Amino acid sequence: MAEKTLTCLACGQLNRVPEARLTAGPKCGSCGAALLSKQPADVDPAILQKAVQNDDLPLIVDFWAPWCGPCKMMAPEFTKAADKLTGQARLVKLDTQRHQSTGGRYRIKGIPTLVAFERGKEKRRQSGALREGQIVAWVKAR
Repeated sequence: MAEKTLTCLACGQLNRVPEARLTAGPKCGSCGAALLSKQPADVDPAILQKAVQNDDLPLIVDFWAPWCGPCKMMAPEFTKAADKLTGQARLVKLDTQRHQSTGGRYRIKGIPTLVAFERGKEKRRQSGALREGQIVAWVKAR
């Protein structure tokens, strides 16, 4: 049976999950946190880097800031998309105000910006606020 490697977004531990269990609410073997949430997780730069490098599921990152109007408008849409994409992709958020050097590291020039990573590589990016359906379609278009 094929397995997927997933980084725990709470503690950073790597976990192997059988593909058949991806929709069954897998938990981290170290801290017990949910590995696939219906809500986007807020991540710090270290967890983001580890997940980008190790995760077998596509990782979709919303680079945002609390002062950004379009980011605030897109936040509930991103949450709805995370629910729809559970088991197919992991959606996370990184606050570029709190982690300014990380925004620079990933060449974020405007926010909100979505970046899709697969198997350690950036596959695509999209700047500007999107609605739930647009986010889901963008993720599935790979």
